[in-house]
Amino acid sequence: MFNRKLVFFAACIGMLLFGISLITLGSIVPDIKAKIGIDDGSAGSLFAILPFGILAGSLLFGPICDKSGYKILLSISAIFICGGFLALSTVSSLNVLRLVIFFFGAGAGAINGATNAMVSDLSTTEKGANLSLLGVCFTIGALGMPLVLGLLRNVISFEMIMVAVAVLTAATAIFYLLIKFPPPKHTEGISFKETRALLSDSLLLLISFFLFFQSSFESLINNWTTTYLISELGIEQSKALFALSLSVMGMAAMRLLIGSVFRKVQPEKLLLWLFGITFIAITTLKISSGFYGAAVGLFLAGAGLAAGFPIMLGFVGDRFEKLSATAFSIAFAIGLTGNILVNYIMGQIAKSAGISNLILVTAIEFVALVSIGLLVFRKRRGDKNANV
Repeated sequence: MFNRKLVFFAACIGMLLFGISLITLGSIVPDIKAKIGIDDGSAGSLFAILPFGILAGSLLFGPICDKSGYKILLSISAIFICGGFLALSTVSSLNVLRLVIFFFGAGAGAINGATNAMVSDLSTTEKGANLSLLGVCFTIGALGMPLVLGLLRNVISFEMIMVAVAVLTAATAIFYLLIKFPPPKHTEGISFKETRALLSDSLLLLISFFLFFQSSFESLINNWTTTYLISELGIEQSKALFALSLSVMGMAAMRLLIGSVFRKVQPEKLLLWLFGITFIAITTLKISSGFYGAAVGLFLAGAGLAAGFPIMLGFVGDRFEKLSATAFSIAFAIGLTGNILVNYIMGQIAKSAGISNLILVTAIEFVALVSIGLLVFRKRRGDKNANV
């Protein structure tokens, strides 16, 4: 037997670590450049390696968790992340750091996928609401790490902060080893036939490609908005970074509401409401000429995008209860592929046609999200009617 509240708490800690891990490299890259003497191109290679590590972890966690349970996978992932934080504080070789960043990303990707799948397994009803609460822990980590680094920058070195976070992560790994988790569902392993059935399931593929555009949309906001605000609207860097943090705050606030006030609202209806908020956000960013309009637009963008992952992953958990982790692996892997691909495309567009096209690209992403989302709703209704 296992304690459901304790396991949910364990998942929240893991998601907090994922939020910290995802934002740390970007937060300390100026310090890394100064410490080991690398240029922007070499630093950029570290950013390129991290998502591929996350993608690898996202692909691997599902079959492992379905076969062996969550304990070992979560513990090893936490150890990988711990090693990454230690390396960021001590390594002076660029090539070694590249290898470490890959495994750091793999641990982060695995812990993200496993904690989501585990919360889905714990939730007999209202999976989307519970996954939204889990997602709040990600936003706390993503907001908290830059805040800690900023407040302590003149007090202690970034290396000491990395060591402190590594100690926290090591303690998390030990905690995972000490508690009981839900038992594995497929101790004999996942057969090729079962994997092929998942890969050919039309609803899972529709949801996965929804997450392809959801993940890339979120990434466009996180990675390109600051440049857009500075270059196109003439907003100073500190204000642009604050405006960007508002998108994370908007996402956190909405996920709290989804997990509490809106817990009983039908997921499809809730997602349609948030599509409307996302449309208003894009329009606001398009017509904005200064800081305040951009800040409102980014807060609304975070709120509008808050439900995509929790609700769609909830649908996956409902449909594939016996193979939830493997199904989550497929969904996350396709979603992260969108993140990597669309970011690359946006980089080429910004280079050749200008960053002013960011709003156009986000509008295209929005149309894709709404179109695929409606197809997901239609497919779920059709499946329910067929089973009546």
